[in-house]
Formats: sequence, C-alpha cells, structure tokens
Amino acid sequence: MSEPTSPATATDRAVRALADAVGESRPRVPGDGADPDIPVAATVVVLRDGDRGPEVLMIERPDRGSFAGAWVFPGGKVEPQDRLSDSEPEEAVARRAGVRETREESGLVLAAEDLWTVSCWDPPPGLPLRIRTWFFAARATTGDVVLSPDEAVGAEWIDPAVVLERHARGEVTLYPPTWVTLHTLAGQRDVRALLGMLRLAGFRRFETVARRGETGPLLLWQEDAEYEGDAAAGSSARHRLDLGALPWTYTRTD
Repeated sequence: MSEPTSPATATDRAVRALADAVGESRPRVPGDGADPDIPVAATVVVLRDGDRGPEVLMIERPDRGSFAGAWVFPGGKVEPQDRLSDSEPEEAVARRAGVRETREESGLVLAAEDLWTVSCWDPPPGLPLRIRTWFFAARATTGDVVLSPDEAVGAEWIDPAVVLERHARGEVTLYPPTWVTLHTLAGQRDVRALLGMLRLAGFRRFETVARRGETGPLLLWQEDAEYEGDAAAGSSARHRLDLGALPWTYTRTD
C-alpha cells in the first residue's frame, strides 16, 4: 500500500460520512432492502495464496468522488450492458457487473460462474446517496494487475489482518462493508480453506441501521436485539459495528 497518511486524514473522512448518515437516515420499512429505485453495485474479493496465507487484492481510490482515498475491493455500479433481460435476478446482474468491473479496474479476468456470493449490503435508508452492493469472492486467475488510472492510484495483494491493523492505526481509509468483510476473511490458512469457510457461512444480507452510540456512529444489522429500537424483551443478541474510536469494534453473537 502507499505511504500511510495521518490518522486524521485516513479515518475522519469515513467516520464523518457515517456520522452524517445517523442524522439523515430514517427507520427502515419493509421493502427498503430491495428498493428498485436505488443504484446497485458489485464488488469482488479476489484471493490468492501468499507465503503466509491468503491475500486479497485491494485498490486505492483516487482522492475524489465516491469513497475518495479509500482502500476497496475492485467493483462498481451495474451498467445497462450487465443486464440480459428485465426479469433477470439482481444477483445475476451484479455478478456480471463484478466480472466486468474487476477486468476494467485491475486487468484480471474472472468467470462469472467462479464468483461465490458472499453478502449484499443495503445502506441506511433516507440518505441522499444509497447504493446496494453485492459482494462476491473468487480465486485469482493468472495475469498481472493492470490498474485503470481513472479508477485507482494504487493496489496491493495483502493479508486481510494486515489491512485491519493499518486501519486500527489510522493509516488507511476503509468503509464498514469492506472492514467487516476483511474481518470475516482474516485468519484462514489458505484460499481453499477461506472459500470453504465462506460457503459454510452462507450468504448474508446486511440491511443497515445507523445510530448514535456512546462514542460515535453505531451500525446495527437485523440480528441485533436493538435493531428496531429498544432491545427485544429478554434478548441480548448483538450484530453491530462501533465506529466511535479506533480500532473499530465488531460484535456478532449467533
């Protein structure tokens, strides 16, 4: 990765955006997670075996536009050419977009049938900019990474745990879906084991609610007892990400 930026530069941008989300979001209503009027995007977790375990391809966005300066997986919005018919499921269209975006941004060519669906992230409702994003995972094919200069200013194959450590020190910008995905990927012995873990875990949908925690923004998902307001009677279940301080704290009780 590129030279570390200052903690204020690297982390404040993401946290400020999430703090704004708390103030602008509204309670979720049925249908928010499949709202046909919001843009859809795809991102691909491209994996390879490294000397010390699995590595993931991460690219650094330019310091402008959406996710400015953030480290992300290759991906982008669904385009008209990704859709074969109006009746095609959104997941299939997103998978095709993920293959196209990965090729355009990194030069790596993947087959749609080799992409494993990991998750779908729906941001807090009520925001002026919402993008529902499908996450896929795939083993890297042969070939060198060739970046699109308009889409990325840097790239690195890296251990997911190392990215999280750099974020904890305030050296890089990550957004919650990327952070949580890296957290899920960390600690596996090789790509085969990692993909096996993802298949065992199964597809997960993250329909996000933004709240104000004691120290800063707090994101909650459906399994959390406080997802719909006050804690459900007798339940202590948690599925949340606390962004109030570094390192971020992810809690999931199954």
